[in-house]
Amino acid sequence: MVNYPLEPIALIHTPFKEKFATPRQSGLTPSVHALIDFYPGFATPEAVRGLEGFSHLWLIFLFHQNWQKGWKPTVRPPRLGGNQRVGVYASRSPFRPNPVGLSAVKLLDVIVDKGSVSLLVEGVDLIDETPILDIKPYIPYGDSIPDANGGFAEETPKATLKIEFSEGARRQLDQYQNETPELEVMIRETLGLDPRPAYRRGTEDLREYGVRFGCYEIYWKVFEEKLIVSRIDPVP
Repeated sequence: MVNYPLEPIALIHTPFKEKFATPRQSGLTPSVHALIDFYPGFATPEAVRGLEGFSHLWLIFLFHQNWQKGWKPTVRPPRLGGNQRVGVYASRSPFRPNPVGLSAVKLLDVIVDKGSVSLLVEGVDLIDETPILDIKPYIPYGDSIPDANGGFAEETPKATLKIEFSEGARRQLDQYQNETPELEVMIRETLGLDPRPAYRRGTEDLREYGVRFGCYEIYWKVFEEKLIVSRIDPVP
C-alpha cells in the first residue's frame, strides 16, 4: 500500500466548540455563519478566482478530534435511535478508516485583503477549527439527483422541541442582543433539533445540559416536549 500525505489548506471558524449539539448535517441551521481562513501558501487570490460565481461549496475536511481513535466496520447512527447497527460505509460516522468528511455549505462572500483569503459560508455542521483539506464548487446538474434514494436518512431532520427561555435567560439574551444579534435564532435552530443522545429523545428529561456556542455557554432542560433555556453565561 502507498501512503498519500494530505495537508490542510485552511481552517474553519464556527460557533460550535464541541461535538455535542453540532448539527449532524449541513444546512439545518442557516443562521450559523462560519469563516474559512486559508493557510499561507494556499491564500492566493488566484486560487479563488471565479469562486464567487457559485452559490454553494463542497468542503472536504478532517475529523480532527478523533482521527487517531480508530474505526469499526459497523456503527449505530442516531437517525436509527442509536440501537441499530449499519455498515460504516452506509453511514456518515466520523469514525472511519480515513476520517474525512464532506459538507455542502452556502457561499456568502469571498474576502481578499492584503494577501489573506477567507470565505464566509452559511449552514455549517463543523466544529470550530476543523482542518479543511479541499474546497470544490457545488455543481447543481451533477451534484443534485432528484430521484436519489436516501436509505434510512430519507427525511430531512426537523425541529422536534419547542424552545422557551426562562425569565433570567431572556434578560441575558436581551443583554447580548447588540453584540450577538443572531444568538437567539442560532439557539432555536440548533437546540430545536434535540442534540441529546438518541435514547433520551422523546422522553422527559430534567437533567441540565450545557453547550458552548461561540462565546456563550447555554444551559437547558427538557420538560413536556419543551426545551427550556435556563441561563446563558458569557465565556471569559
